[in-house]
Amino acid sequence: MIVNRRQLIAASSVALAGTVLSPAISTFAATAFMQKKLPYDEDALSPAISARTVGLHYGKHHAGYFKKLNQLVQNTEYADLPLDQVVTQSSAKNDEAIFNQAAQAWNHDFYWAQFKGGSEQPTGSFKEAVERDFGGIDGLKKKVIETADAVFGTGWVWLVKDNEKLNVLGLRDAGTPLAVAKVPIVGIDVWEHAYYLDYENRRTEHVGAVFDKLVNWRYAGEQFQI
Repeated sequence: MIVNRRQLIAASSVALAGTVLSPAISTFAATAFMQKKLPYDEDALSPAISARTVGLHYGKHHAGYFKKLNQLVQNTEYADLPLDQVVTQSSAKNDEAIFNQAAQAWNHDFYWAQFKGGSEQPTGSFKEAVERDFGGIDGLKKKVIETADAVFGTGWVWLVKDNEKLNVLGLRDAGTPLAVAKVPIVGIDVWEHAYYLDYENRRTEHVGAVFDKLVNWRYAGEQFQI
């Protein structure tokens, strides 16, 4: 087969186009938002949260938020931002589709991290703040459970620092303290996928078990110092 000059130039142009496009594709892949590794085995939270629930919650729901987020941010102003800034900026701009995925991705990274090491009692200035604002750990637990029970449908219960005061917020759907300028201290997921396999419709029982057996209060105290 004889290839004339025009055909050769056309073929070279196609090859060059492929070379130009490849770095862009690689750059996106390299900067895609990545789900943090689960900091313990899937059965580490049992019996408060079963290995089956962790597997589905972390491996399907949490992973799904990252997958969808990476699809949505391609070729947008959000693609090169840190995840927390995607949350705050998409909230401010009412970019609901991106906010929902980014907030849920960030919320769950926080959620899993707070359980590493098991439950410890509050200490130091954090303990003093709990006693000042809730009358102690039992008063905080009561407030958290009441707030969880009042969240209609899906959402989160957050212990937050608002200036120097502690408060408990019940936020719908992908609600996150980042979007309301509060510092997250503890976050408990009250979407059904977080508890239904283990507790069926007994949401407050799930919240109580997480509060008593899983939250690492030393970790919470570290967030209080931020």
